[in-house]
Amino acid sequence: MSTEPRINDRIRVPEVRLVGPSGEQVGIVPLAKALELAQEYDLDLVEVAATARPPVCKLMDYGKFKYESAMKAREARKNQAHTVIKEMKLRPKIDPHDYDTKKGHVVRFLKQGDKVKITIMFRGREQSRPELGFRLLQRLADDVQDLGFVESAPKQDGRNMIMVLGPHKKKTEAMAEARAAADARKAERQGRGPVADQADDAEGEVAEVEETEAVEAADDDAEAAEVEQPAEASQDV
Repeated sequence: MSTEPRINDRIRVPEVRLVGPSGEQVGIVPLAKALELAQEYDLDLVEVAATARPPVCKLMDYGKFKYESAMKAREARKNQAHTVIKEMKLRPKIDPHDYDTKKGHVVRFLKQGDKVKITIMFRGREQSRPELGFRLLQRLADDVQDLGFVESAPKQDGRNMIMVLGPHKKKTEAMAEARAAADARKAERQGRGPVADQADDAEGEVAEVEETEAVEAADDDAEAAEVEQPAEASQDV
């Protein structure tokens, strides 16, 4: 069923309660008179309250009205905050460098207003040492306490231990701050001219490449650690 209002000749009632272009109340008039006024104003006759008796119609530029409504809906969707849960996986015997990398990702997620699910993965005999995972989760929670809090306390789930961190900052606040910072950077670049813009863009691309390489290297190290872990477990025997 179409949700579009009836306009002009599609309106099939003997009379309507007419509202003028500026919102003024014209009163109840025959449909023919309302259509005549619409032609005089070069506007559309739009049925805005079909269930009223008689139906309420307004004189307006319907094309402009649809465009403005679509823009408002788009802006509302843009500002809508969706709850996102990121996940970060760690090993009980994680390398200090890998820990710092993983913690950096958690910090970034919390700053963006997202929740973070931290999963400690146990292998082999590590499953008999749950206190290792608990201490690691507690350490991480303490390191990011300025940005987030423990929403779900550590608990064992099979071979994994899980904890959920929630951000102190709401998603909408984080989005607003990110947009404000982006607008400030844009205004600063416009004030310095196109040459500065090109320099900033080049610097941003280099930073992005370096961050991508760092993340890929950290993931490679983590995979290598998982492969070597059974050997460590066998040495503990």
